[in-house]
Amino acid sequence: MSVPQKIGLFFGSFNPIHMGHLIIANLMAETTDLAKVWFVVSPQNPLKPAKGLLHEFDRYDMVRAAIYDNYKLEASDVEFHLPKPSYTINTLVHLKEKHPEKEFRIIMGGDNLESFTRWKNYQQILDFYGLYVYPRPNTQLSELQKHPNVTIVEAPTLDISATFIRNCIRKKQSVRYLVPDAVEEMIRVKGFYQD
Repeated sequence: MSVPQKIGLFFGSFNPIHMGHLIIANLMAETTDLAKVWFVVSPQNPLKPAKGLLHEFDRYDMVRAAIYDNYKLEASDVEFHLPKPSYTINTLVHLKEKHPEKEFRIIMGGDNLESFTRWKNYQQILDFYGLYVYPRPNTQLSELQKHPNVTIVEAPTLDISATFIRNCIRKKQSVRYLVPDAVEEMIRVKGFYQD
């Protein structure tokens, strides 16, 4: 019987995708037992204001442009087709039904691990899927790091935020080296985040 392929799911709004996201995803794909990392682009969260949030298809296109030359990284629009709001557990169950030959793990920052017990069905996610956690600046890892299905992955602590990038664009400042060249070009040509 073949060993199931492990896929890391990196959830986010990616508004826009930036070098911090790419460094973490590539590190997960290269230094762990994950075969691939899927960027799961989240649609509009009804509990968060939409101000400054690009349409999900534009954000998905930027992710695809950012990773086009890395076969270990993929863009996923799975949550665009699921009921809103998107709960991680529902996405995981859907993906497992669609891809029974794969095992899914969630990639998250240590800051999210701190609040993980507030997620819907968090215990089910821990028991049946598991987490790959990377360090985040100014956060302590929670007690959950001792759980057998939590893997702490050594990674550089990066403090690049999409908010900072959007503010730079509004001020007409360069975002070179903060986002991939292809993403910078899309932002410029389509006039994203200019308002």
